Amino acid sequence: MKNEKSRWAICSQCQGRGKKSIRLRKKVRLLYQRQLEAFEKTNGEGIAPVRPKPHLDTCSTCDGSGLVPASESNLELSAQNYPHLAIIGGGIGGVALAVACMHRGIPFTLYERDSGFDTRSQGYGLTLQQASRAIEGLGIFSLAEGIVSTRHVVHTTDGKVVGEWGIRKWGPSDNKTAPKRTNVHIARQSLRLALLEQLGGHDSVQWNHQLVDYNASEGGGVDLRFQVSREGGCENDVKTAHADLVVGADGIRSSVRRLLIGEEVSPLRYLGCIVILGICPLSAIVCADRSLLDSATVFQTANGNERMYMMPYAADSVMWQLSFPMPENEAKTLSAKGPQALKEEALRRCQWHAPVPQVLTATQDAQVSGYPVYDRAVLAPEMLAPKPLKSESLESELLGSELFKTSANVTLIGDAAHPMSPFKGQGANQALLDALALARGIVRGCRPLSNWREAGIRSSVLTEFETEMLQRSAKKVKDSADAAEFLHSDIALHEGNEPRGRCLQRKEDYE
Repeated sequence: MKNEKSRWAICSQCQGRGKKSIRLRKKVRLLYQRQLEAFEKTNGEGIAPVRPKPHLDTCSTCDGSGLVPASESNLELSAQNYPHLAIIGGGIGGVALAVACMHRGIPFTLYERDSGFDTRSQGYGLTLQQASRAIEGLGIFSLAEGIVSTRHVVHTTDGKVVGEWGIRKWGPSDNKTAPKRTNVHIARQSLRLALLEQLGGHDSVQWNHQLVDYNASEGGGVDLRFQVSREGGCENDVKTAHADLVVGADGIRSSVRRLLIGEEVSPLRYLGCIVILGICPLSAIVCADRSLLDSATVFQTANGNERMYMMPYAADSVMWQLSFPMPENEAKTLSAKGPQALKEEALRRCQWHAPVPQVLTATQDAQVSGYPVYDRAVLAPEMLAPKPLKSESLESELLGSELFKTSANVTLIGDAAHPMSPFKGQGANQALLDALALARGIVRGCRPLSNWREAGIRSSVLTEFETEMLQRSAKKVKDSADAAEFLHSDIALHEGNEPRGRCLQRKEDYE
């Protein structure tokens, strides 16, 4: 399938899941029945047999995307059944959720505090890993600006290769069970634009809307209050809105999260290092050996303290990421000095093998940024059980004793829910998976005759969604935090044709 079709609806054969349950074989059903009967005869002694689960297979109707070309009628009918979402934040996760809702006929309004799409700089590049398949569930079946890497190389600062892997290293595999997934590199804004185009363009976003507060509505749902900048930015208006469900997709410093649980409950956690980023056109780089700049190679160079990572940003440019340990106050100070100081610091530290200094030199100051690296404490799914309060609204526990504010109708996705360091490249991937999982959960939990309005959105959708999201992302948060430490240690120099994290695991297993 191609991208020409911009209107999609859920596949009726798999109910938008992309997979269908395959009936258990008779032999398996009979075996379970015999085991259950035997267990019942023991009056509950011993271990009860586990009910076998149906096998899930890719839906042939939608080829696993969960979507089929839509007619206007089925979208309109679906919109009558589902809750109206207020999506706070127009980044990757927020726009992805809006797209997933649109294709499934779920009504939504997308709010973003920026004045427009181009308000922010070009932004960083990202690598689609698990989400390279998930974006098909968002109606995107090809990325014209996506770059597939086929080689990953690890060097010491003098250029010695200590690790190499990828298709070009190993060659084509005859093993039919070999993983088919490839990593796709794409500029953040390019992916964001591709998603916005699914919505019909920039007009689909309520720009200039900064969330101020929200409260449970007496008639059900949530009332929201926004500060809206007038044209010119000199004065602000206050605008109110109503939604059945509020979704915070507004990043690591999420306003929704702050209103939900307070900043003091799970404050930003400094991971001990700073990241300096740059984007450089290939045409500007003066370097004789361009073997590492072929738009298909990812490479990293390290010395046990500093670590340089370079990957294709687009067909004609490369993105670099330098990181190194630094006290938090010093990292904040350096970041505040701006692009020129950040670039000078990178050049001072990285007079290494070609093409590292050549790329840094050719990078314009305007394309350099930097920031201290933070995450937040991992949320525990079992802490999300709702409880009635005196106000008769439902709230949920998070991180121990703290409570969600009107959390029966509020949730979080992406960095707002589980911020992580950039060193595993998982932030955008998890946000996309969150968006798709929530939209699919709404379709499943709020289907016709489900009585979700009486049962409540939390019990119908959010409890299951949040449990899966937090369990899935918890390991990514931990692994990303661990990477912030071991990538700036001697582990980064370990000789082995595999990612550095696997080298660390092998070393720990050996010890």
